[in-house]
Amino acid sequence: MIDTTAEDAVRLARWTCSTGSNVQSRAAVVVQAGEHVWEATAEGNGAVDALYEAVDNALAGVLSGHPRLLAYRVVSLGEGPDAQGRVEVEVAPPAGAAGRRGEGRYLGSCQGTNTVACSVEAYLEAINAMLAEAHWAGATDAARTVGRRVARSGGRTVEYDDIDHEPSRWFER
Repeated sequence: MIDTTAEDAVRLARWTCSTGSNVQSRAAVVVQAGEHVWEATAEGNGAVDALYEAVDNALAGVLSGHPRLLAYRVVSLGEGPDAQGRVEVEVAPPAGAAGRRGEGRYLGSCQGTNTVACSVEAYLEAINAMLAEAHWAGATDAARTVGRRVARSGGRTVEYDDIDHEPSRWFER
């Protein structure tokens, strides 16, 4: 289990996703490490793919690329409408990552009744397992100065990408 109190631990502050028949799935995420916040949106082939792409976009400056998804498993832990599912994710560092940062396989898991929410939480747990390695030390601090728009909000520094984060406007495109 990852120490989520660590300053470098990346936490999901909030997320939204829209999906349906005959539409491209879209997601927006806000992730945080300490007092630092990244936001991003993405489209994908289904809710989970869109959320993973949004997380990847938000953390691209932290990870210098996108993690490689090696495995994604959902297992039912019961039956009926209140049954929980367990999502297990395995990732590898971004392709082309230099030195030891390019090595390893990292696991994340989450259990609950909402498998979409558990999917994104498990993905972040796997990313945090990667960031907990000594050779990733300081990655979130280094990304804080990467060229993005920066604003102060409620005493926190917030960085924004150039993507429209308002989901209600997605369908107008």
